[in-house]
Order: sequence, then structure tokens, then C-alpha cells
Amino acid sequence: MKTSYSPLIAKLLAAALLGAAGCGHKSAPEQTPPTLEDAQEKAIIYQVLPRLFGNTNNTNKPWGTIAENGVGKFSDFTPKALEEIHALGATHIWYTGVLHHALVGDYTTFGINNDDPDVVKGRAGSPYAIKDYYSVNPDLADNPATRLQEFRALVERSHAAGLKVMIDIVPNHVARAYQSLHKPQGIRDFGADDNTRVTYARNNNFYYVVGKDFRVPVAENGYRPLNGETNPLVDGLFSESPAKWTGNGARSAQPAFDDWYETVKINFGVRPDGSTHFPELPAEYAGRDYRAHAQFWTGQEVPDTWKKFRDIAHYWLDFGVDGFRYDMAGMVPVEFWSYLNTSIKMRKPDALLLAEIYTPARYRDYLYLGKMDFLYDKVGTYDAIRAVLQGTGSTDKIAEIQADLQDISAHLLRFMENHDEQRIASGRFADSAEAGKPAMLVSTTLSPAPTLVYFGQELGEPASGDAGFGKASRTTIFDYWSIPSVRRWNNNGNFDTAQLTDAERALRTFYQRLLNFSTASSALRGQYADLHGYNRAHSPGYGDKQFAFARWHGGEKLLVVANFGDTAATFGLQIPEALLQQWHLSQGHYRLLGQISGRSVDLFVGEKTGLIALELAPYESHIFQLENGKVEAVNPTL
Repeated sequence: MKTSYSPLIAKLLAAALLGAAGCGHKSAPEQTPPTLEDAQEKAIIYQVLPRLFGNTNNTNKPWGTIAENGVGKFSDFTPKALEEIHALGATHIWYTGVLHHALVGDYTTFGINNDDPDVVKGRAGSPYAIKDYYSVNPDLADNPATRLQEFRALVERSHAAGLKVMIDIVPNHVARAYQSLHKPQGIRDFGADDNTRVTYARNNNFYYVVGKDFRVPVAENGYRPLNGETNPLVDGLFSESPAKWTGNGARSAQPAFDDWYETVKINFGVRPDGSTHFPELPAEYAGRDYRAHAQFWTGQEVPDTWKKFRDIAHYWLDFGVDGFRYDMAGMVPVEFWSYLNTSIKMRKPDALLLAEIYTPARYRDYLYLGKMDFLYDKVGTYDAIRAVLQGTGSTDKIAEIQADLQDISAHLLRFMENHDEQRIASGRFADSAEAGKPAMLVSTTLSPAPTLVYFGQELGEPASGDAGFGKASRTTIFDYWSIPSVRRWNNNGNFDTAQLTDAERALRTFYQRLLNFSTASSALRGQYADLHGYNRAHSPGYGDKQFAFARWHGGEKLLVVANFGDTAATFGLQIPEALLQQWHLSQGHYRLLGQISGRSVDLFVGEKTGLIALELAPYESHIFQLENGKVEAVNPTL
């Protein structure tokens, strides 16, 4: 059988194969990340705010009260909802905003002190201003008196649906009015035993501005707590004497408005001059496992704060939680993480430990010395892909980052949305959910590291509403609100696609296929070879909006190719000789099948190179799998 080709594709094939035959170019990256045997099973983390997830109230009044706008509950995560999240491809569910944090609401009937709106951001409050580490948000319970029991039931339902449960631990700071009502016997609150007459002491939990009282920051841009609503606690005052350092490290008794003024900084044994006041972890421990680290800390004198967070983590592990996302982990010493994480691993070896960190120069310390499982890959891969989609960057940067991080790539969480970042479909990011498809396909398949999906992302949620304290383009974490696309998917508790638009339905199908393929594929936990540099040098039409690489393990061989551009791209994707040798491909004609799209393409292998003729629509991307055996012999000159 002889295949016929369009003149354009035939020209690409002839030019590429004849040109490559004489060049003798053998460059193909020999980058080899952890093999299948070394890599953990790939995790898909579905991040969700319970406050918003099950809320079907469509009022969405800016600065609306809980009575006006409604609130989601633990009970909204029904077995059907959790089943559908698992079917999307999720292995873990990260419940954000579960811990009891400061909020504006009257729960005095349940023994909870009211929080002062002068030091609460928004009305529903920041999930990262923790008020009680041993309890959960009363807003989320059908009966606040049984809120811990209700959360325990949610953990059990999640496990029954095949989902492991993650929650936040926020080690760097707590709410200004921290008060634990549910702490176990023998546990002391943060600051309860502090010497407040000194700025710093090793076993103090806070830092103090000695001799000065706290003053509420001067508001900017016309801001008024609760948008000016009358409240007996809104008086520009908050009692704190002496003042404590603010969560971001501000040392003034009156922090600035853009400081994290709703929180106070936790002391981990770091003196005000930056010197440390705890045992130093020897550098050779970077090559030792968590058991050796745990042995090192046995009998060591460590700051009181370290012990408090160890007790908190152990409490939630015993509760049934399977892992933690650590907020602003880079603001806390590496030695503390060695101490905490190894104590966790000794208790639950398969706990997933994820660090929010934005300093690549410190990544390896937090992995090897701090014993983190995974770190945010935000300032690298996320920022590079975002720049390409916004027209301010090149895919060359993506390739550069992958080369720099290849030795730790399997430990870098990939994402394109989370609660801190703008929605892909928002006007402040890509203004198109379709643009997120190549971004997610590439970031998901780069390594065996976890992929994060933010609830509503799979529906193209644009976060277009101004919620009050939380502004449009990011889904609010500060307000009572509901998410239009998620409400449609909820569909009166059916959690199906019946009310979704055609575009939402198609996008969710794409995510479901991609995520499930990524967890099942052995090649995506195997070897990696960059194809970008070779094609930039040798493939006309392949430019700085395209990106390609290969992944393989055993008999599974994949080619990933993406067009990040908003215009079509036509080019011949060239496969270097070195990769053809790795894959043991002789001259001939092979077939590849798109694992997400179903589209098939032909690979022609000549004397020195292979070639796939591609015409990619805007934002089109593929995972092509090589089928076994040749289709037919082919004359490379056509």
C-alpha cells in the first residue's frame, strides 16, 4: 500500500528527511530522571475549598454575609461527588480552609470567641490565619457543636471513594487571636508560656515589640472592614500587649496595610539577627533517609515551637489525614522540616508532604535535608508556561528549566491553577480555557511528580465575579461566594454534566482523559528526552510557541507535542538519531496514536532522523504513543 500526501506535507517530509540524511547530527538529550522503579506512583491532587464547593446559592453579593450568599458544608461532599472527583483522575483531595481560622461570625453559643474584623481579611476570613489547630471551621459544619465528627466522617467518605486526604499546615504564622478550644490534654496554646518582656527567647513561640501595644494598620484605597458595615468590634482597635511581630516578619507595633497584619510570626529558634538557636543538621544527612534523620533528632533539645507543630501533625495523622501542604515552607528553617517530616514518616511512611516554596536555589536543601516529598514548581515551569501563553515568553525557557531541574524533576509539583494564582480563563491570565489544554498536558507529562488541579479548572472557571475582599480573576478565599461552573456541575447534587455548556463538557472530558492516562502510564514515570532544542534548530515552522519531548519505559514510547500559540502551526517534528537508537527504530514507517485525542499520525524513520508531519490547530496538543511494528517500508526521498 502506498500512502498519498498533501503537497505541503510531502514537501516537509522530503526536505526534512533528505536534509537530515547528510547532517549526521546525533544530539538528543541524555537526561534521565528517576526510573519507574525509583519514582513514586503519580499523584493527582484535587484542591478544593469546602466553603465554596457545595454552595449552590447564586446570590453572590459582594461582601455578602453567610446568610445572604450561603456557604458550602462538609456534607456537600457526598459519595457521588467524591466518586466523580476520583473518576476525574484524582488520587488525593486537598481540603483547603478546613482548619478553624479567624472569621466574622458569631459562634459564642459554642464557646468560640468572636474575631475582630479589624484583623480579619474579608468576612469569611483567610484560611491561612489559623485560630485553632485542633479544630475545624464551624462554618463548614451542619452542626458546629459536632464539627470535628462531621469532618471525620468526610475523611472516611473520601477514603471510601479512593481518595487520600490532605490539609494545610501553616507553620510560619497564626491568627492574632489564636485560642484552641479542642487541644488535647497537656497541650499548651501558642504563646501561653512566652516571656513577653523580651523580643526573643528560644522557647518563645512569638516575637515581641517590647513595651509597645499593637495598632491596627492604616487602611489604604478606601478599605473599610466589612465594607463599612456597622459592627460593634469595628473600631480601629485590637488589644495585643505587647505587640507581636506580624506574619510576614514586619517588626513594627503598627504593621503596614499590605503586611500580613491578620497574623503573627512564629518563632522557630531564629534570633532577630538571623542566627539560629537549634542543633545544626550535618551536611552529610542530605544523603541519608528519614530514619537516620529521626535518629539524629532523638534526644536533641529543640525549640518549643517545633514540638507544638509535631504534636499538631501527629494529631491529624491519627485523625485519618494522609498528607499535608505546608504554607510558605520556605520561611521556616530546613532543620525544623527534617525534625517534623521524619517524625511524620516514622508514624506514616506514605504520608504526602508538599511544600510551598519559591526559591529554586534552596529546592535541594528542602528535599534532601528537609525531607519534603514535593515542592511547588511555580517560579520555574508555571511562570515559563504562563509567559508563553501571554505572549511574553518563549518555550525555549521551558526547555531550559527542565534541563536545570532534571535531577529533581520527579519532586516538583506541576500546576496551572491554585488558590493563589489567577484562573487560566480569566482576562488577567490567558482569557481562554482552551489555552490551558497544552499547558496542562505538558506540565502533567513532564515528570512523575504530582499534578494539581484546582476545583473548577476542569470546567474553565474564569472567576469573573468581584466577591468583595477577593477580587475577580482569582476565586476568592476570603468571602462567602459560589462558583457558577461548579454549581452547574453540582446539578442539585447529581454531580454530572447535564447542565454544563458544550465547552465545559468537552474541557472536563479532556482533563479526565489526561489525568487518568497520566496515572496509568509507565512511560510517564520513565525516561525523558528533550526534542525542543533539536527541532528549533532543524525544523522550519517549529518555533517558540511549540514544545516537544519524549517519554518511555519498557515497551511504552510516547511523544508529547504542544502548540501554545493562538494560531495554527505546520512543521515536521524531527526525531534525532540518538533517540531512534534508544527506541531501536530502524528505517521504515511507524504509526502513533494520540492517547487523549485519538488522532493518529505517521512516523517516518530515515537513515539519520525520524519525522512526523504535523498541522496543529491553535492550542492543540497530543500525547502520541508508538504502536508496535512497522506499517510499511518507505523510501525517505518519497
